Amino acid sequence: MTAFQPPEPAPPASEANPPPTAPPTDAPSSGPTPPGIGTGGFQQPPTPLRSSGPFLVLAVVVVAILAGAALFLSGFSLGRQLATTPGTPPEEELFAPFWEAYRAVTEQYAGGEVDRKKLVEGAIKGMFEALGDPYSSYLTSEEYQRSLQDLSGQFEGIGAEIGTIDSAGQTSSCVALGPDCRLVIVAPLADSPAEKAGLLPGDVVVAVDGRTVDGLTIDEARDRIRGKKGTEVVLTIERGGERRDIAIVRDVIVQREVIVRELAGGTVGYIRLSAFSSNSAEQFHAALERFVGVGVKKLVLDLRGNPGGYTTAARDIASELIASGPIFWQEDARGNQIATEAKPGGLATDPSIRVIALVDRGTASAGEILAGALQDTGRATLVGQQTFGKGTVQQWSLLSDDAGGFRLTVAKWLTPNKRWIHGTGLRPDVVVEATPSSPTDDPTLDKALELLGDATSQSSFLRRAA
Repeated sequence: MTAFQPPEPAPPASEANPPPTAPPTDAPSSGPTPPGIGTGGFQQPPTPLRSSGPFLVLAVVVVAILAGAALFLSGFSLGRQLATTPGTPPEEELFAPFWEAYRAVTEQYAGGEVDRKKLVEGAIKGMFEALGDPYSSYLTSEEYQRSLQDLSGQFEGIGAEIGTIDSAGQTSSCVALGPDCRLVIVAPLADSPAEKAGLLPGDVVVAVDGRTVDGLTIDEARDRIRGKKGTEVVLTIERGGERRDIAIVRDVIVQREVIVRELAGGTVGYIRLSAFSSNSAEQFHAALERFVGVGVKKLVLDLRGNPGGYTTAARDIASELIASGPIFWQEDARGNQIATEAKPGGLATDPSIRVIALVDRGTASAGEILAGALQDTGRATLVGQQTFGKGTVQQWSLLSDDAGGFRLTVAKWLTPNKRWIHGTGLRPDVVVEATPSSPTDDPTLDKALELLGDATSQSSFLRRAA
């Protein structure tokens, strides 16, 4: 599959196109990154860029959390292409040392041939590193395209969700793989190459193509497992105390982002939202139609582990539950605040439909935009653990001459009540810190069903979902 390409610029006029006095800086995005592992979102108009260097840039505005190579996103829009150069005397004076160093290296370095393109890329990378902002950085062309591929909700790989467990087999949030941090198959996706090859939930991955995964991060291991459609990857797995090699031919994987179940004999609708791609709002709408159409008055919206995605998807999904008012605010570098309002006509805005939203420490970015809107408006009760706490907006720009691109923090996003949750996250209305005692135990979902008056339905649901 070819790398995901940004959509064409939206028309210059739309409902989210404020006057020039308050320039827009945010719009749709997307997010999750299982290892083998659209179209329904509103897009804002082109966002002007201000550049201080001789680069032609294609801008993409994103709210992003980045953990290694994994993207946790909420905000994506296409910007205009501009070319500017520093021209004022102060700028020329400021850049004088740079040009002195550049000329010295290119004209006097005697250690071998100098790759001038790499010098420029290194200078750009150093400039972003000097900011000291973990969400602003330089990306090579491959990294930039791979990141946009993640935004699309589809990629090339084997089609399996992965996670980490400790040496006792318990779920772990460890970083570096090793004896006490093991890479495990959480679940192969339905009809995926992983499922067809025989991978099972609980399989521990110890090597990829004969190379151990020890010492890698989960993102680095994921990148080894991914690859071009039609190519083969061999996973060495442990199952039942024995090791075996499983060869899998990679394919194009479309991520399933909305999972729907009926609980309590069909009286409670459960919707798990794993990310916010361009397809998720459309899928969420269809799920609501299914429940509202048969008169369901109790909903559980599971946002746990949701790393984010397009803000347009977050806005559209929130609008299905919230009738009017701001879903979130965006504040630019000059302090200008712009509201993103709910769209009219939501399917489940009737307050007689009770909503519980499940959150945890993996709920981030666009997931927090949705959860924050539901909490501030009183539309839903948040149940679970404190969320991640990502409240900034990144602008992604593609540089000219195949020089890669960059992401730069350009704004904050705020909840409807103008809370900035960056670094702290959202505190649930009902905190559940209990640790699951077994794979079929879910204290957070238990509590949600208890609050809805259906405390006995959870175990049967989990047996069907396993």
